[in-house]
Amino acid sequence: QVQLVESGGGLVQPGGSLRLSCAASGFRFSLYDMSWYRQTPGQERELVANIAAAGGVTNYADSVKGRFTISRDNAKNTVYLQMNSLKPEDTAVYYCYARFPSARFWGQGTQVTVSS
Repeated sequence: QVQLVESGGGLVQPGGSLRLSCAASGFRFSLYDMSWYRQTPGQERELVANIAAAGGVTNYADSVKGRFTISRDNAKNTVYLQMNSLKPEDTAVYYCYARFPSARFWGQGTQVTVSS
């Protein structure tokens, strides 16, 4: 059974930091490109960052460059999103996404709220 379980979300003040984790099971994690997306009510889901299967190549949305860092630990089947200098506009539900040519999976999401 495929599972992507996000954790680490919560309420944080502007300028603060959070680290999201996504634990994967039920598929060969090391073969999949992994991404973080986010979504706010009434808006389409947007790509935040992705990391290649081998971990060497990363890409970021312009809005988070220099503040967010995506990483993965293939030995632990986990992908991370370190979020620093958080802004109110980063408030969203954050989703983990696994992509392989023949399969794609989504996590259930974790809420991040940036507010004073």
